[in-house]
Amino acid sequence: MKSLRRLAAFCAATLLITGMPAQAAGLDEIDPEVAKRLYSKEVLDPAQPIGPSAYRDWKPKKGPPWTIGYASSYAGNTWRAAAMDRLQNEIIPKWKKLGLIKEVIITQSNLKDATQIQQMRQLVDQGVDAIIVCCSNPTALNQSVKYAYDKGVPTFSFTGYLTSPYAVNSSVNYQVAGRDLGLWMGNEIGKKGNVLVVQGIPGTSGSDSQDRGIKSGLATFPNVKIVGDVAGMWTDQVAQAEVQKWLATNPGQLDGIIVQSAAELGVLRALQQSGRKMIPITIGGEVGALCYWRKNEKYVSSAIHVWPPGDDIELTWNIMMRTLQGQGPKMQSVLVDPIKFNIDDVKKVVPADCSQDSDKWVNVGTNKWGSNPAYLDKFFLRPADPEKFKR
Repeated sequence: MKSLRRLAAFCAATLLITGMPAQAAGLDEIDPEVAKRLYSKEVLDPAQPIGPSAYRDWKPKKGPPWTIGYASSYAGNTWRAAAMDRLQNEIIPKWKKLGLIKEVIITQSNLKDATQIQQMRQLVDQGVDAIIVCCSNPTALNQSVKYAYDKGVPTFSFTGYLTSPYAVNSSVNYQVAGRDLGLWMGNEIGKKGNVLVVQGIPGTSGSDSQDRGIKSGLATFPNVKIVGDVAGMWTDQVAQAEVQKWLATNPGQLDGIIVQSAAELGVLRALQQSGRKMIPITIGGEVGALCYWRKNEKYVSSAIHVWPPGDDIELTWNIMMRTLQGQGPKMQSVLVDPIKFNIDDVKKVVPADCSQDSDKWVNVGTNKWGSNPAYLDKFFLRPADPEKFKR
């Protein structure tokens, strides 16, 4: 109570002396344009943590080379495979060569929160210096995150947020991305018609935030109706099966399908096999779906990158390395913009002889996806090039 009174007195004094309210730590410290575009109340998931980071003045227990734990929650889709490929074949070798990483210990929990909680605690007890998690339930891991923090181990969540004040989160702003998808679809089908929505994994922050944004975007079109809602689990095979079942039992008019990426190829296949006309679907970064678009240039007008897998994991990795080096993240969540691209952009990265069965992914490049040093510097109190860290 005393500390709250002191804070109130400080704020009042600041207002009296300067005529301006006291600046809050965290959000008020970053670029105002970024804050307005990605962090304003109007565009932000209300549960997205944006307070001051617990690691502003934190330092690791020891210097490099560090051991990192990656407590992955799922390995069953193309996105996870692509993220793992970047981690194992590019990120780890690079940072080992820099002398800053000893090893990365990887676990898999197969979407079981209890298993992931146990694995995180085991990683801490094994002596890791930091933990990375992905796409997890926003609250289920919080006690494990606090356990890690108490042992001097920070947790970094990518592609979705944790609500613990002891986690550092990084991702696209999913509510903004979802709204972009909804607005795109409404315009793509002429502002009227019936739309099927294919969610990701319900209960995860990335899926729920994106779904909320999608439905907000669609709601701006009075003549667009959501006629179905299924869970594709961010997995092509699952989405294909769920959409096939829905199409078989709903023979009425359908004008478009919004699908959370990592499942668009499965939705595309379901649509092709249904015998219906090829209505627009939202496309992200899966090469197979991009290949269909490349071979059918008039199919859709554009597509939206929501989470290029290699770039997403490299973003959280760079944030983690900067934190381990004592650079001091200003706030709990580092957010980036979704990226729209057109058929000419696709032609630059997907060859004409591409395969529509490809399960690979297109990334936009780290410099376009938040890891640009000039962008990340805005989120740290003592920014520096993490690759030039001197032990």
